[in-house]
Order: sequence, then structure tokens, then C-alpha cells
Amino acid sequence: MVAIPSLKLKANARARALHGHPWVFANEVETLLTAEHDGEVVECRDRTGRVMGSGIYNSRSQIVWRRLARERVTLDAAYLRGAVERAIARRAAEPARRLVWSESDDLPGVVVDQFGEALVVQVQTLAMEKRAALLGEVLQELLQPAEIIFRNDATIRRLEGLPLEVHTRSGRAWEPRWCRIGGFDYWLDLQAGQKTGFYLDQRHQHAAVSNYCRGGRVLDAFCNQGAFALHAARAGAVEVLGLDSAGEAIDAARRNASRNGVSAEFVVANVFDWFNAPERAVEPLWDVIVLDPPPFAKSKSALEGALRGYKEINLRAVKRLVPGGVLATYTCSHHMQDAELRQVLAEVAADARRRLRVLEWCHQPTDHPVLLTMPESEYLRGYIVRVD
Repeated sequence: MVAIPSLKLKANARARALHGHPWVFANEVETLLTAEHDGEVVECRDRTGRVMGSGIYNSRSQIVWRRLARERVTLDAAYLRGAVERAIARRAAEPARRLVWSESDDLPGVVVDQFGEALVVQVQTLAMEKRAALLGEVLQELLQPAEIIFRNDATIRRLEGLPLEVHTRSGRAWEPRWCRIGGFDYWLDLQAGQKTGFYLDQRHQHAAVSNYCRGGRVLDAFCNQGAFALHAARAGAVEVLGLDSAGEAIDAARRNASRNGVSAEFVVANVFDWFNAPERAVEPLWDVIVLDPPPFAKSKSALEGALRGYKEINLRAVKRLVPGGVLATYTCSHHMQDAELRQVLAEVAADARRRLRVLEWCHQPTDHPVLLTMPESEYLRGYIVRVD
């Protein structure tokens, strides 16, 4: 067997990779390989010389090695095809779904979302960037989409030394259009909208929360394109208000409500300021409040401040709920574990002098699979609670 380059962990390294995590960091290896190996497959060995697997290498990244497999593999068309085929086989046949979720699907740094006849691909590692055209060919062969849009504009690419850019496989612009998700039409700009165009990870929660909305007043805070609000309105809520600080999100939510024939109001507002405004004290209370903010903890060092932010916004919401009202609250930061979110809600209950009883535990859907040895693959958590 032909030898391939290999990294070796330092004798005193306490690398998570020894316990199954797929990443190795630059400060955990004895010596870095030369730049000629960047974006290629190399082995990694533990301190005793035992092979831990083969993975992709990039000396320009803090994460110098990402495991592909325990055995030796070649990152070629056959590998890509096999990984994508397995990823598809693990998922339900839905018109809108996540098809590939990075390391959880043996394709580190690759995310693929499907929106009807279009695929949106994010490539965030050098090795996969070098094979992006090949990946496009495999996706075209297996799924026959009308277009593949490469949304390579996430700033995380800079950590791999990659430029930011957006293009389609065909080279032609993919114009915004309506897409059916969860029984509603949404106007999606897959080339220029947020992330890959829509937050598919919450699509099952939209329906779950709607079960508590009939006959009530519903507030959808951080509403983005208005999905929670639309579901609440169709479920029979008597009043629905959506808030978001982004004007383009509010415009999209209004357009979506009109298209789907539901009645909901949408307002541009900073949610924290809105809750703190003096007029809130004299307004009627809400029956259901949804809190689905962007990640407050984008790094581990930001967690302490983020916990204060989550507590404040949840406390404000609890105080604006009727006795017996429902709070649906979420966090999309992988740095915030379930125990920390639960502690925040316990502190909110104590400070507000209200009883919070769990109705439902919430989590990312199965097409965003969690790799048990990689906590970073799990990021969406939430609770639906009754507030007495």
C-alpha cells in the first residue's frame, strides 16, 4: 500500500479526536505538513502511532484535519457519490429538506439544502472547494435539479483561506420565486437571501407551535419571513403580530402572508426595545409568544453575555403572557447546551414568580443529523412551555 502523509498528535495533547471527535487542531499535532498538502487527504495518528483515520488537511485553518473515515479513502467522485447517496437514503422524500449536513454526512464543510427543483450548496472547507465542480456533477447526476446554487458567501470560509462568492452551476442567474414549504408558499431568493434561503431546521416547529394558537393572540418575535406567524394565523389565531429588525424580512413576511391568504401584521422593530417600551405595560397580554432569535453566542467566549441576553428576552416575554399562556423559545447556538437553556428558563420562572411547565422539548429535525461524538453538529434546541 502506498504511504500517504500523516500528522501525529503531541504526546501531551488532550485532543477530542482521541474520543471520536472528527477534528484535530493545529496546536494538537507535533508538526504541520507543508502547504502542498492543503486541501488533500492525509492520515492522522495518535501519540503511539496508531492510525486514527484519513481526513482533509489545511495548514491555513485552526482545524488542520477533519476526519472523512476511519479507513483509508480517496476523495474522488466515487467517494462523493457514495456519501451523497447515503445522505439521500437517510432522508424522507420532501420537496424542501436538508440533504447534506457536513461531518454528520461524511462531507466536512458541505451543506446542501433542497428547495423544490433547486439545490443550494455551501462549501466551507478547502478540500471540498477544490472538488466543488465534481460535487456539482455528482449532485446533478443523482438528483437532476434545474439548478445548483453555490452560496459560498459565509464568512467562516475565510478561516479556511477561501474567498467569498456566489454562483450557479449553469452560470445563469436563479431568480427569486415561490417555494412550497410545510403547506405554505414562500418567496425565496436563493442566490441572495439569508443563509441558503430559508431556515429549514425550524419547519417542523412552525406546525408544532400552531397547535396552541387557535383563538389566541400570538406574537412571533424575530419572525424573519413570518413562518411561525403564518402557521398561527391559519390555525385560527384571532390576532398575529410578527417583529423583526430587518426591513427586508418584514417585507418578505408581508408578501408571504398576502400570497397565502392569511391575516397577520408585521412590524420592523428591535425585539428587546419593543418589549421594554412603556406602552407594553398597558397593552393586552398575549396567549402565545414565539422567541426564535439569531445566535447570541457565536463563540464560546460570548456565552456568558448570551445567557444574560436569553434570560432578559425570555423574562420579558413571560411577563407579557396571560396565565396559562404558551412560550415557545429557541436557541440556535451550539455553544449553548440544553442544561444552560433550561437553567435560563428556571431563573426566568423564579424571577417572574410564574410556573413554567414543559409541554414539548424541541430539537433540530432528523435531516440535520447529530453526530454524537461532535457536539458542534447539534445546535438547535428549544422548549414549548405553559406559563401559569
